[in-house]
Amino acid sequence: MAALVSAGAFVVWVVCRRGRSENRLDRSLDRTLVRWLPLAALALLLLAVLYAGWSRPGWTSAGRLPGNTTFGGIALVQGVLVLALAVVAARIFRGAPDARTAIRGFAGPAVAMLACALGGVMSGGGSQRVADWLDGPGSPGAGGSIDGPPALLTWQASVIPPLLVVVAVLCGSLAVRTARHIRRELAQVPLDYPEERQDTARTRRIAGTRARAALTDRAPRIVGVTSAATLLLGAAALAGAWATGKVPGEAARNAPAFVEGAAETAQALGSWLIGLGFILFVTWGRRAYRDPSARRTIGILWDVGTFWPRAAHPFAPPCYAERAVPDLTWRMHTWTRATGGRLVLSGHSQGSVLAAAAAWQLLPSVRKRVALLTYGSPLERLYGRWFPAHFGPAALSSLHDEVDCWRNLHRPTDPIGGPVRLHGDPGPQVDRAPLKDPLAYGRTEAHPLPAPILGHGDYQADPAFAEERARLLARLRPAVPAPRPQQAGAEAVAPEATPGPEGPADPPDTAG
Repeated sequence: MAALVSAGAFVVWVVCRRGRSENRLDRSLDRTLVRWLPLAALALLLLAVLYAGWSRPGWTSAGRLPGNTTFGGIALVQGVLVLALAVVAARIFRGAPDARTAIRGFAGPAVAMLACALGGVMSGGGSQRVADWLDGPGSPGAGGSIDGPPALLTWQASVIPPLLVVVAVLCGSLAVRTARHIRRELAQVPLDYPEERQDTARTRRIAGTRARAALTDRAPRIVGVTSAATLLLGAAALAGAWATGKVPGEAARNAPAFVEGAAETAQALGSWLIGLGFILFVTWGRRAYRDPSARRTIGILWDVGTFWPRAAHPFAPPCYAERAVPDLTWRMHTWTRATGGRLVLSGHSQGSVLAAAAAWQLLPSVRKRVALLTYGSPLERLYGRWFPAHFGPAALSSLHDEVDCWRNLHRPTDPIGGPVRLHGDPGPQVDRAPLKDPLAYGRTEAHPLPAPILGHGDYQADPAFAEERARLLARLRPAVPAPRPQQAGAEAVAPEATPGPEGPADPPDTAG
């Protein structure tokens, strides 16, 4: 117990020290994390195994391990912290309200609540499975040789079935909305391709892709309702465990028969579900190594998480933006200073976020000589809604005012990228009209095979990409210098961005 408490205190110290400053390198702390924390965890495990295997013939086990108070205290502290985050988020949102902000500013507390619930599922699932393993053919808490896990874990498992009912209702509502959206798109698709011979299957496929892409905009409501239900049910589980000190089935012994039956059913079903959830979570993690689609989904979430500095996620790998953004900024500074020219910075998906971050880091004199071309960009749709302090309307509007020009491409079939939505700006609009996807409805001479629905990828295949890039280059061309004479033995400077004899070459892309 002393070793566990010491290790826990050390972890808390590491987290607090990690988030204190972003202005200095923390290589020594990295070395401590990488080398000593896993070794300390392994040493504690070996000590526990040795202690459990030590022969003590005169000792007799009875009752439960002293975990009720510990688990209850952890759950109470987590709930209080989430509520404190919610109060702070409400005050911040009230100071700068924006209808596009996810969950009206409560996105941070909602995600924190779901993270705490996931931690409870993992600890509860592990406890249930270990209890089953130790008890052999018996059932912990129901006539087996041991009393089972702490009562709070059983209460938390018992509230999983009603939580799943809430999630099922949300999914049903989402399915109904998606079906209505598909019907609207079935009427819209023929209008987008008026001169094409209509094919019911093709039209339905396009309409379904558009409707599924729009689900991204409805995700905040699902997260918010699920998080609120998790908080209420978790509070009820904590209150029930502390008030009775018994599992739900035992606490409802003297209640009416249907109440007792419902409590026992929820307890049994929740125990199986919490174990199943633990197994599914581990299995899904392993699946990422074999299934490209699962790996892509996890990679998207990983990119979003590790884009932020280490203060936001102290135990995650180093923030790649801390390396990519300064390098890209340095390249733009040195090229414009060496040539006196201008350049177009293009970025796709997460690359558009890196491009915007790099443009923000430029000196004002250099920023005025840079044009942005973004496509499939989550700048407003994801980052602007979930991180409004850094990518909200004010930040994106200031970036639009400070760079020379900015154009954004998006498709209605793209589930990640979307418009930037800078309304009311006096200059040229950032967003181009939504691109057609697919480019052709049926077979044509230019498309002898059915054109694929591109969704989030391959924006360069659309003629609009070359058109917008040509417009930006034409706007920048008067200020681009003539090519410098090449000296024998000299190394070419930035050949991908150096203008050629007929004008500037294609600028380097920042691909996500």
